[in-house]
Amino acid sequence: MTDRPNYVHEALDLFAGFGDREALVAGDRRLTYPQVAAEVRGLAAALRRHGVRPGAAVLVMLGNTLEGPLLQLALHLLGCRSMWIAPVTSRREIDEFVALAEPEVFVHDPRDPLGGQLAAGLAGVPVLCLGPGGAGPDLTADGAEPEPSPADVPAPESFLQTSGTTGTPKLVHHRESFYRQVLALAADFRGAGFPLLRHLSHSPMWLASGQITTLFNLFTGGVLFLRERWDPAAFIATVDTERLTSTFVTPPMLYEVLDHPDLPGADFSAMFMFNVGAGPAAPARLRQAIARFGPCLRIVYGLSEAVVICALPGLTEDPEHPERLRSCGRPYGDVTVQIRDADGRVLPAGVDGEVWVRTKLSFAGYHGQPELTAESLVDGWVRTRDIGHLDADGFLYLVDRLQDRILTRQRSWPIYSRPIEDVLAGHPEVRAAAVIGVPDPVAGELPHAYVVPAPGATVTGDELIALVSEELSETWAPGAVEFVDALPLNRSAKVDKRALRARYAAAHPADTDSVGTPA
Repeated sequence: MTDRPNYVHEALDLFAGFGDREALVAGDRRLTYPQVAAEVRGLAAALRRHGVRPGAAVLVMLGNTLEGPLLQLALHLLGCRSMWIAPVTSRREIDEFVALAEPEVFVHDPRDPLGGQLAAGLAGVPVLCLGPGGAGPDLTADGAEPEPSPADVPAPESFLQTSGTTGTPKLVHHRESFYRQVLALAADFRGAGFPLLRHLSHSPMWLASGQITTLFNLFTGGVLFLRERWDPAAFIATVDTERLTSTFVTPPMLYEVLDHPDLPGADFSAMFMFNVGAGPAAPARLRQAIARFGPCLRIVYGLSEAVVICALPGLTEDPEHPERLRSCGRPYGDVTVQIRDADGRVLPAGVDGEVWVRTKLSFAGYHGQPELTAESLVDGWVRTRDIGHLDADGFLYLVDRLQDRILTRQRSWPIYSRPIEDVLAGHPEVRAAAVIGVPDPVAGELPHAYVVPAPGATVTGDELIALVSEELSETWAPGAVEFVDALPLNRSAKVDKRALRARYAAAHPADTDSVGTPA
């Protein structure tokens, strides 16, 4: 316990200083900062009246809705442990999370039938709703005056879902220090005199990226536009009509925008910070984006475990450093990056190894998984499981996920998917490409490429294999190229390589017990 105000009290003081500016916009609902503060205090009071005690473990299932940030701040005002579960995940994963989280309260959106199904199976756990028609009392219906928030409450915590890129998602634990660091970064942003952000977000609160995106924008006094579903036409129209200055997209989302017929007539001139991240973007597509949007492009790299690691703002083509289009920039804020070998030794510039990072935005561990925590969090350093190198100027280059390396017994040397994907996507008749390692009786593993061709493309798989051989070497050449209409995406809009491995395994059942097949 502590007698000092937690970070939410400081946030509410900030909101009071922002006057009557707009703060949150979702559909036809628009809230000002005074309204946000009142909603947060009102929700906190309603939670208390319905028996939610300070420090309680509260399981939350919401989409990217207006109520998400309001509920998070209200729960943290009470010192609760908020546990965010994705409403787009599988029922098996949800059941595993519930068993792991051991919630004392469940809060959900009554418009989502999955929440009601989960509520029905939570024997003995009180259920609350954000809206009418749900399985429990409606927290938004209580019209009583807000009660004063308790001054003596535990430090708030959050447990957030990973994106599922590397397997079954985990519950990532963030302490209050994470949120205080977001406050500090926002203060630096305000002090630097940058323009107020008008940010369009498709990142829900159950992701660490959604938490930092939402709260950073609110703590800087900007306007946050929340969207539940991705639609490139709606994105382009909103950027134009709302004069948006900031957004975040994944590379597949960026490609959809670049290829959309509505883009040529849209006005992106107000855009100040067009963030691209959550996966590598092909340099060829980045060149197209630079030509269309200008230097507002900003490459960002982070994880659920360390939300912001590197950034490369003002992206342009540097003739002296053309390789920089493959970089994710330099360490951001207080972040320190090291490249280490399998024994934990720091490697020199230019040598590939595992990326280790240290930052105040790092996680405190995986909830209920102490062994995995000990493997991933070592003496304050986060092992990212990403492979890359630093150049002499401190720019970070990622080449693959550790588990996505392609291990070739023939030459006893690993190769990586990223360089192959960049070469394939650089062909003018290729829209996107993804590479996985598949079993081979001679080589051990070979690259297998999935390619999305441009409309009317005539390029063949053999031509693309020859292109990789020419630009890299025969060692990196795919054993086969498979043309597909689209690449599968996971719930964070990243290319889902687990789904591609499953697709390959289903088409080649004889290889399912071999190296390179899905775990």
